[in-house]
Amino acid sequence: MPENETWDYTLYIPNDFRAVTVCRRTLRLILTLHGLIVLVDTAELLAAELVSNAVRHTKGPAALRVRRTPEGMVWIGAWDTDPAPPDPPRPLEQVAELELEDGRGLGLVMACAEHWGWQPTARFGDRGKFVWCELAAA
Repeated sequence: MPENETWDYTLYIPNDFRAVTVCRRTLRLILTLHGLIVLVDTAELLAAELVSNAVRHTKGPAALRVRRTPEGMVWIGAWDTDPAPPDPPRPLEQVAELELEDGRGLGLVMACAEHWGWQPTARFGDRGKFVWCELAAA
């Protein structure tokens, strides 16, 4: 695989928690076929957090988008139909101290990704947002 190879996949999903597993397995296959097996475990964890938030906090459809940038980053984003920003991530230490069952998703993303963020979008014909993260592919 050339070092500067770029690609872009989008998987549209219904508002159904079973879609999180479909996204994880699809992401694993994409990364494996592109020779990025070293990223699979972390990417699956982060994609599952992003997609489960999209499904949990909205009523509409969602999407998982995965791409490799010309700079060699793997960009993982979850789109949903709510244009409001996500709640700020809690530091993982705070979640552990309070023994919270939820609220650690974006904290994991923040801790494991090179970069993360969110942006409003109307890309799929509906208003919404992408919550995304990047992992170094090399």
